[in-house]
Amino acid sequence: MNQNLILKGLEVGPFMSNCFIVGSRQSKKGVIVDPGADAPDILREAQTDGLDIQLVVITHGHVDHISAAAAVKEATGARVAVHKDDAQQMLSGHSSAASMFGMRFDPPPEPDRLLEDGEKIEVDGLSFVVLHTPGHSLGGICLYGEGVVFTGDTLFNLSIGRFDLPGGDGPLLVSNIHAKLMVLPEETIVLPGHGPQSTIGHEKQWNPFLKENFLEL
Repeated sequence: MNQNLILKGLEVGPFMSNCFIVGSRQSKKGVIVDPGADAPDILREAQTDGLDIQLVVITHGHVDHISAAAAVKEATGARVAVHKDDAQQMLSGHSSAASMFGMRFDPPPEPDRLLEDGEKIEVDGLSFVVLHTPGHSLGGICLYGEGVVFTGDTLFNLSIGRFDLPGGDGPLLVSNIHAKLMVLPEETIVLPGHGPQSTIGHEKQWNPFLKENFLEL
């Protein structure tokens, strides 16, 4: 892993979503991935390393990954980036789902940057590639670089994202995981949207949802 990389994870909100703070030790510029809730905690953690947050990246537009985006943007002035196919999903009404679980929900800001597959996100010597992996949602993405891959709700430790929500597609999700993620180096650290981290090698060997006949069971 790049020694210039600052990487921290927080579990936020009632859905226990993972939010990640990524930054450069040299420049102290940073990115927040999936500010799902608890904006004060996220901002406090970023401030402990003196990071100037330049960008907020949303892996997909579901309520448990975007609820603190507005507050983080307001506090930092960061731009917000989401895949073009999930921009509308991010902006659609989530307040009823949030209130059901007692979440504070501020309507998310309009995205400043619409991401596409293969695009690069650069942070002063750190580089991450956008991998479009629809199946959990139409515009779901993963971010790969510096020895890690942020997988949102595409791939979990020994599981995969659900595909019974609007925009979900099980065969497409599994196909994208194989085509975009299982080809990464086996030592790549998997940082999912929920639950503990893993590695590509571990998932390739043990994830039951990636077996050949999973969708036929």
